[in-house]
Amino acid sequence: MGKKSRTKGTTTAAAPGEVGPRQPCPCGSGRRYKACHGATGGPAPVFVRRPFEGLKGECDIVALRELVPAASAPVSVKGTDREVVLCSLLPMAAPALVRDSGAIWVGLQVQHGFGDPSRDLAAVIEKALEAANGEMVGLTGPPGDGPRLQDLLEDEPLVVTVHEGFDFWVADVDEPGSSASAALEQASASMTPTRRLASVEAAYWVDVGSKEHLRWVLPYDEDPLLDALARLHASGQDDLVDGSRFVGMFRAHGLLTPVWDLAVGTGADVLEEAVARVGKALEAALAEATPLSAAERAARSGLANRQVTLR
Repeated sequence: MGKKSRTKGTTTAAAPGEVGPRQPCPCGSGRRYKACHGATGGPAPVFVRRPFEGLKGECDIVALRELVPAASAPVSVKGTDREVVLCSLLPMAAPALVRDSGAIWVGLQVQHGFGDPSRDLAAVIEKALEAANGEMVGLTGPPGDGPRLQDLLEDEPLVVTVHEGFDFWVADVDEPGSSASAALEQASASMTPTRRLASVEAAYWVDVGSKEHLRWVLPYDEDPLLDALARLHASGQDDLVDGSRFVGMFRAHGLLTPVWDLAVGTGADVLEEAVARVGKALEAALAEATPLSAAERAARSGLANRQVTLR
């Protein structure tokens, strides 16, 4: 008897920038999308692989969402002169707060789960523009087909301020009160010291106590970036300073973030020149068109498997 014929189910190919249900989840968990961010009670939302692509501040937005505890960056919204500030985290993890002054603060470390963080954040900003002073604003449902941040924001670089604590939450309040002060003190005590380097974009030094790290969000597509990093690693050009070690990378919002371990006491200042040097070498490696050598292919294979986590 012949084998029974098997009819394979057909699947619809994901559109550019979207993730199919059987593909690896872009969050870097290692699970399929349908078992991770695509696991919902109803139809899975369309997941945009690289939601902030096209924004000049793309890498810093990813950094503020994923690895910077306390930071803020003003942005200009088209059609209004209202003050709008992107913040890493807001009190009570609020999606947005309309301050008494009318300024709008938007929390980036909020996972709405509707598939496209850029559209989610734009919807929050639009709701905040219509809200009264003193209100907390968030989404209660999918944002629909409204604008994305790329449509809403002026095309300007992001100017990031990294704060030593969460005191900026009450910087515009005359008397925050004892309970607020105690909460701020507790929150600030739990955060890791972080500093943004000035010599390159979106590179952050962090002190976690037992060691220090450099985390650098890079704006390049994954395949050419892995090739370039392999060229640098094989030639020893990815070394930063004495005691440093390139340990791997993590993926977030369609971008790779290489991570270096640093010896305790390294600090941020000594990294400025070193990171600028590595940045120039990386640009040269990205422009290299020759096939990878055997050593570079081996380095690439090793780097591709070096996934690190923040927590």
